Amino acid sequence: MTEVLTRPAPSETSGIGLDRPSKPMISSAQIARRVRRLGRQISEVYADIDTPLVMVVILKGATVFAADLLRSLSIPAELEFVRASSYPTGTSSNGRLRLAHMVEGPLVGRHVLLVEDIIDSGVTVNAVARRIRKLGAASVKLAALLDRQVEVKIDFTGFVIPDRFVIGYGLDYAGLYRELPHIYSLT
Repeated sequence: MTEVLTRPAPSETSGIGLDRPSKPMISSAQIARRVRRLGRQISEVYADIDTPLVMVVILKGATVFAADLLRSLSIPAELEFVRASSYPTGTSSNGRLRLAHMVEGPLVGRHVLLVEDIIDSGVTVNAVARRIRKLGAASVKLAALLDRQVEVKIDFTGFVIPDRFVIGYGLDYAGLYRELPHIYSLT
């Protein structure tokens, strides 16, 4: 079951500098529990496929989530990467998607799980999914750590969050704060 957040996790301030938020929106313990549950759910859904699942990770933000999700699976899986962005700088999308790197391995007849950190507008994930379908994937499903409840079908959702700009656990602001173990709201 997807977790819906309406208030921050209990305060935890160790290791957070004065220029960073002090109260996590989602704690590292909450993230770890949810990722393990998602791993079990994904493993059940793909238990009967003949080839390893292909996890296509949307760089850079989904890297941390994807690594933890991969380790939580009980089925064979391969990793591929896509580098895409509609956030050139700052906290808002410019609406134009830039694909700098696309999957290298063959996807014909393969089951693909797109792994995204956050679904903001759906521009990135929809464009990547269209490309992967054109490459002949047998199926394409989406796992997203965070959902802002936009009109995108997410097959495996970690947390539903309010419309806020967030950092930590791979999510960044101008390339910074990906290393934070918790997720924080900047707005």
